[in-house]
Amino acid sequence: MAANKKQSQLDKETLIIIVVLCVAFFWTVNRILSSDDSKQEVVDKSNVETSENATKKKKVNKANIPLATGKEPIDKIFIQSGCAVCHIIPGILVAKGREGPKLELGTNAPKRLADPNYRGTAQTEWEYVQESILNPGVYIVEGYRDRVMPRWYGQKLSARALDKIIKYLLKIEEVS
Repeated sequence: MAANKKQSQLDKETLIIIVVLCVAFFWTVNRILSSDDSKQEVVDKSNVETSENATKKKKVNKANIPLATGKEPIDKIFIQSGCAVCHIIPGILVAKGREGPKLELGTNAPKRLADPNYRGTAQTEWEYVQESILNPGVYIVEGYRDRVMPRWYGQKLSARALDKIIKYLLKIEEVS
């Protein structure tokens, strides 16, 4: 009975975390799109077309707009990307998630690379962290479930944002 109650509580917590992550994602996308729309209006007004045969303007594919460009401060990148909802990230005050492991990769990346259960292709700690973000199913940290971390970060993070995330995470060491 206690196990069922605990599982039910975990399922409720998981649902709440997923809902919060979705709300944060859609809020961020909405902010980005609103900003782009207002900029587009200014551009449209300044480029008044004088001919009927003028070429139609290409619309931006909004699905390709990144969650983070890498120009933002690191805490904003973690928040906008949704990392802070699921992970505890030392140094990021709002990152108190419980769905993913604590991100102390300065200590844990070398351990995970050496783990006999590791099946990825990374040769360095940098490559391991990158692989964990872009292909999170390659190595699942013991005690956590697969298919919780989104698989689309490679499409929604700029290379600059990804590099900034990796650099920050590799500096974090486990405090004993």
